[in-house]
Amino acid sequence: MKADTEFRKVLTLFPVVLFGLAYMVPLTVFTTYGIVSQLTEGMLPMAYVVTLLTMLFTAFSYGRMVKAFPYSGSAYTYAQRSLNSHVGFFVGWVLLLDYMFLPMINYLIIGIYLHAEFPAVPVWIWIILSIVIVTIVNVRGIKVVAGVNLTLISFQMIFVALFIILSVKSLLGGEGSGTLFSSLPFFNPEGSTSLVFAGAAILCLSFLGFDAVTTLSEETINAKKTIPKAIFLVTIIGGLLFIIVSYLGQLVFPNYMSFKDPDSAGLEIAGFLGGNLFKSFFLAAYIIGCFASATSSHASVSRILYAMGRDTILPKKVFGNLYSKYRTPVFNIIIVSVVALLALFFSLETVSSFISFGALSAFTFVHISVFAHFYVRSRKRTFKDLILYVLVPFIGVILCIWLWTSLSKFAFMLGISWLTIGLIYLMYLTRMFKKQPPKISFEESIDDVENTP
Repeated sequence: MKADTEFRKVLTLFPVVLFGLAYMVPLTVFTTYGIVSQLTEGMLPMAYVVTLLTMLFTAFSYGRMVKAFPYSGSAYTYAQRSLNSHVGFFVGWVLLLDYMFLPMINYLIIGIYLHAEFPAVPVWIWIILSIVIVTIVNVRGIKVVAGVNLTLISFQMIFVALFIILSVKSLLGGEGSGTLFSSLPFFNPEGSTSLVFAGAAILCLSFLGFDAVTTLSEETINAKKTIPKAIFLVTIIGGLLFIIVSYLGQLVFPNYMSFKDPDSAGLEIAGFLGGNLFKSFFLAAYIIGCFASATSSHASVSRILYAMGRDTILPKKVFGNLYSKYRTPVFNIIIVSVVALLALFFSLETVSSFISFGALSAFTFVHISVFAHFYVRSRKRTFKDLILYVLVPFIGVILCIWLWTSLSKFAFMLGISWLTIGLIYLMYLTRMFKKQPPKISFEESIDDVENTP
C-alpha cells in the first residue's frame, strides 16, 4: 500500500470514546423504557445492571480479539479466523439479520412517538412516510446528511443532562417517590429474577455499536492498547448512563403500569418533568436522532448487500449493480425499504427482541473465538491465561445464552427460522459443505460505493 493512501494515526483515547458513545446514541435508553419497565415490574435499572455485566464480559472478549485481528468485520471476522469459515458465515448471516432490522426499529419508533403526539394521524402513515423519505435520501446519496451527527448527539446529551437535573429537582420537591434513594428499582419483592433477565435480554439493543470503535483502528495511535480500552470505557460509561437515567425515571414515575402507551413512555415522562416545552424538546431530539440512525443504517445494509452481490454471495445481476445517475445501490435500498415495512405488523418489543437475538448470538461466538484463538490455537496455558481465555469467555457465554433464552418465544422462533434459512443457503453455496463458503464483506464503506466508477 502506498504511503499516501494510508490513514493518518491521529486519534487518542478520548475522541475514540466519544465516537463510541455517539454511535450508541444516548437517548436509546427510552426506546424500550416502558416495555422493559412493565416487563420487569419496575426493575428496569436492575435489568440494565445485568445487561451491563454481560456486556463488560463481551467488551473484554472484543478487546482481546481486536488485538489479534485488527480488521473490519467484527464478530464475523473473529469467528472466521478463530473457528472456521463455515461458522464465520453463520455469524455473518446473524449479523446481517441485525443490519436488516436496525432501520425498521427506527421507523417503528418514529411512528409510535409521532402518533402519541399527533393521535389523529395513524402510526402506519408516519412509518410509511419516514421510509419513503429515507429511501429517497439514500437513493440520491447520503452525503446530504453528512456532518450533522455531532449536532444531533449534542442535542441528546443536553436532554439527558436536563432530564437528570429536572428529575433530581422533582424528587427533592416530594414528587414521584419523593426520595433520591430507593432499592425498589433494583429489587422488587413482588418481582422475579426471570423477569429481570427477560428485560435484560431486550436491553442488549441499547448496547449495539459499543464495538464500533474497532473501525477506527487504522486511525488510532497505538491502536492495540487504545481500542480495547475504548471498548471497555464506552461500554461502562454508556451502561452507567442508562442505569442512572432509568433509575431516576423509575423514581419520578414509579407507577410503571400507568403509561398510556408503554412504547412511548419517554414522551410521558418528559411531559411530566418539564411540561410541553421539555416534551417537545425530547420529541424533536429523539425523532431527528431516529431519522439520522435510520438513514445511516439503511445505507449500511444496502451497501453490505451490494458487496455481497459484487462478490457473488448473492446474485450479482440483482444485488451487485449501482444506479448510474447517483452511483447508489438503488435496488438494494428498495429491498431494505420493503423489509422495513414489516414495522407495520411487528410490535416494538418483537423487533427489539429480534435484534437482540442476533446481537447475543454474535456476542456468544466472540467469546468462543477468544477461547479457540488464544487457548486452543496459540496454546496460552498459564494460570493467568486460564482465567483470561477460558474462565472469562465461559462466563460470557453463559450470560449471553441465559439472556438469549430469555427472549420472547416469537422472537426466538423468528431467529431460529433465520438461522435455518442460512443453513440451507450455506449448503447450497458450498455444495453440501464440499467447498469453502465465500467471504462476506462487512467493511464496505459508503464513500467506496458512491465513488465506484
